[in-house]
Amino acid sequence: MNTDVQDGTRYDEHTVLPPRDMAEMMRLASFLKQHNEPAGLVGPDGEQVPLPLEVYEVLVQVVAAMKAGKAIAVAPLEQRLTTQQAADLLGISRPTLVKLLDEHEIPYEQPGRHRRVRLSDVLAYRDRRRQERRARLDDMTRQAVEDGLYDVPSEAYAQALRKARGKPTD
Repeated sequence: MNTDVQDGTRYDEHTVLPPRDMAEMMRLASFLKQHNEPAGLVGPDGEQVPLPLEVYEVLVQVVAAMKAGKAIAVAPLEQRLTTQQAADLLGISRPTLVKLLDEHEIPYEQPGRHRRVRLSDVLAYRDRRRQERRARLDDMTRQAVEDGLYDVPSEAYAQALRKARGKPTD
């Protein structure tokens, strides 16, 4: 699927499978784990260019996923998806996605017979759902603690949980 940008450059969705020989990927993963700051690229002519932090962070995520044997899809956020592609991304069936579209949970466009969904809208929906699930789980846990059905976790556990959720620790 293609997306045109203002300067006329075309960016394609591109899915990449992990390499069959994982030795180089493991070496790269080890290198990235040892360095917390962005690295740079060296061209065939020896020219060096520093990687912007955002690109470096994406590279770290890509390498971690490929190291785990997962395929990677790279697509611009304004990418438009078919309903099947959006459903696959969310891990739901196409009929369930269509129901979400009909209920206005996710915006869509219908330039012809087929609906199209922006990747950014699908990702925003996914993030909202994650936040809602976390809030519900937190409420259920709080209620269970209040009812004496659940032991209050230690402060070390609570800090580790906040860190895992990307929240600042005390």
